[in-house]
Amino acid sequence: MTIHPNPVPTLTGDDTRPHAVVVGAGVGGLAAAIRLSVRGYRVTLVDRLDAPGGRASVFRQDGFTFDAGPTILTAPFLFEELWTLCGKRMSDHVTLRELSPCYTIRFDDGDTFRCYGDAAAMRAEVERFSPGDLAGYEAFLAESKACFHTGFEKMIDRPFPSLASMARALPDLILRRAERSVHKLVSKHVRNEKLRMALSFHPLFIGGNPMRTSSVMSLISYLEQTYGVHYAMGGTGALVKGMADLAEGQGVQLRMNADVAEILVDNGRATGVRLAGGQRIAADVVVSNADAAWTYGKLLPETARGRWSTRKLERMAYSMSLFVWYFGTNRHYPDVGHHTVMMGPRYDGLLADIFDRKILADDFSLYLHRPSATDPSVAPKGCDAFYVLAPVPNLDGETDWHTAADPYRKRIAAHLEKTLLPGLGDALVTSRVMTPLDFQSRLLAHKGAAFGMEPRLTQLAWFRPHNESEAVANLYLVGAGTHPGAGLPGVVASAKILDKVVPHAREFA
Repeated sequence: MTIHPNPVPTLTGDDTRPHAVVVGAGVGGLAAAIRLSVRGYRVTLVDRLDAPGGRASVFRQDGFTFDAGPTILTAPFLFEELWTLCGKRMSDHVTLRELSPCYTIRFDDGDTFRCYGDAAAMRAEVERFSPGDLAGYEAFLAESKACFHTGFEKMIDRPFPSLASMARALPDLILRRAERSVHKLVSKHVRNEKLRMALSFHPLFIGGNPMRTSSVMSLISYLEQTYGVHYAMGGTGALVKGMADLAEGQGVQLRMNADVAEILVDNGRATGVRLAGGQRIAADVVVSNADAAWTYGKLLPETARGRWSTRKLERMAYSMSLFVWYFGTNRHYPDVGHHTVMMGPRYDGLLADIFDRKILADDFSLYLHRPSATDPSVAPKGCDAFYVLAPVPNLDGETDWHTAADPYRKRIAAHLEKTLLPGLGDALVTSRVMTPLDFQSRLLAHKGAAFGMEPRLTQLAWFRPHNESEAVANLYLVGAGTHPGAGLPGVVASAKILDKVVPHAREFA
């Protein structure tokens, strides 16, 4: 992978193919660049960071490798399709390993529930944990499958450019009672409160509150059951590198440390970008993988934003943020699995503190990632690599993270030492934290929201910023901020939508 480290002026030469500039080398931007190259474009991919990945970038410290963001890989076929389009095999560049169990849920009283991709194993676990809920679980899974058909198969890779397109989806959404929350759907079928938590927390993976995220998002349960949960050996960063190498093999030019200051607009059409250093890169097509609120609020002039005015952007509801502590130990913790969800003493109350009251509560729920359980390469010999993540309010809250970060980290460390990681304090050899301030400053996430706009029913599909800009011709959006939304499957699918809305390169001839 060849990365050009410095901003460059407009490209010239013998290549007369239409030029596409992709802003942001996150997973969505990489997927977009690959697809555009297949469709005949000369592609330049620019990013303000020093390496590709965006939210899925990598931190390396003291011999440890830490995935900065997403670690749970589902729907691998969406990634495999990118290699197939280029006449190559993903398995030649990226090694995926299916995890069993997918993850373990640990409740505050020490009870555990394991989620499996294997249907028989999952049913056995439900019967072990709450025998009286097995029939209810079966009914819920049938509903999850129906939601998968509606929300994934029929919506995930289709644009919603008009109210008419949204209206065509309404009958299926009404049939699935999309106005219900995921938690209400689970509660209809399952009585055990802990099992309700185990089957309803998934919207947090995409920045949603399970108490109000549409029940259609229960599709995640069926997705995991059908396609499993996977890990890319070497970490998610290895998947990003594989995508970057694939893009480069297609002739895509990667320009890192290239901070886009403006999307150039002439007579209502995107004509390129201006970098912070003043250089301009002309383009026939511009695709933004930047945060949607940043794209409309910062990269476009007010006159070119259409309905996405500053006032409209501020009225939207944004996802929670995250506090992430990356750390390494000089010993192994063999009893800790690859993925562990640690539920706190409260569920709906904590969610209300995070999403509505926007206060940093005294208690927390955590996601603990131990990739060295599967992949020894991410830690020095005899060591374990971890990150622990806590959902926290976005920057609409009043928490001063300059002063709150270290005390919060210490509270989390004490909880881990008391529960899953005895002797953690003495075993620590490296440490790093990421707060909502980092999401805002490093990733340009509006309000430090880790997943963009919250995936409420009234902020899905047509109600989100469109894949094809409503305001500026030849401007397109990919990533978590547009349809279909956050999560690795969502951002890769947003790039697939480009095939339906971006003209083929030959149409510019």
